[in-house]
Amino acid sequence: MTLLASSNHPGSPSSFIHAANQSVLVRGIPFAYRDLGPRTQVPLVMFNHWGAVLDNFDPRIIDGLAKNRRVITTDYRGIGGSGGVAPLTVGEMADDGIGFIRALGLDKVDLLGFSLGGFVAQDIALKAPERVRRLILTGTGPAGGTGIDNVGSVTWPLMLKGLLTLRDPKFYLFFTGTANGQRAASEYLQRLKERQQDRDKGPTPRAFFRQLKAITAWGKQAPQDLGRLQMPTLIANGDNDIMVPTVNSLELAKRIPDAQLVIYPDAGHGSIFQHPGDFVSKALAFLDA
Repeated sequence: MTLLASSNHPGSPSSFIHAANQSVLVRGIPFAYRDLGPRTQVPLVMFNHWGAVLDNFDPRIIDGLAKNRRVITTDYRGIGGSGGVAPLTVGEMADDGIGFIRALGLDKVDLLGFSLGGFVAQDIALKAPERVRRLILTGTGPAGGTGIDNVGSVTWPLMLKGLLTLRDPKFYLFFTGTANGQRAASEYLQRLKERQQDRDKGPTPRAFFRQLKAITAWGKQAPQDLGRLQMPTLIANGDNDIMVPTVNSLELAKRIPDAQLVIYPDAGHGSIFQHPGDFVSKALAFLDA
């Protein structure tokens, strides 16, 4: 294990917006991460959405989860503060994730994956089940899932709409168009700006497009045997996810043994950001069960 910055120990920051940027080498490539919360529990390792860097994790959710457990967030290879070139497959991202967990010296972890991160978390759990105690999958779907290979054609018009209306595309991609959805979008996007110091680098266009290729390939991939996932699993989504259609969450719940399913009404892809308090309480109850 080669650390470029020492891990936090008790006395680590109490809020995500003050967590130090750290780095660990995985097969010679530096992976950026932030690490907070007490060392009393199995650590929770989190993987985020397409194009996301460390500053795209919702600080309200991270802080809520980190009250009584260690929470580790990371950048994928080739994006944000991580080195190397962004992989073209989810499988490579999962291999990186397993290498990252090993490089931090963690024997057993809980995983939380949102969107693309949910694809990665599933693949890690299938490849290294001995390392995963519990699994949380949000706004995501299985390999070969309905509409996943269409994410580009869904996304581009709404990114253009964001440009034309001078609004962040997440208003349209992650949230419903109702008053509730748009209010939640504004609050979420404000939270993402709370960190003022040492912000992460944004994604390059090259990394963004390479990750899209990986997502499209996942959508066309043969289904995996999710019956092999024997660890407790919690699945959450909104009832109107246009990026990874909600039917995929129902499919995950059907195929993963004894999975728990939460569907939020009048919510989209970013349902957990629309209901951060409720999601944190459900996630903590699940992790502590």
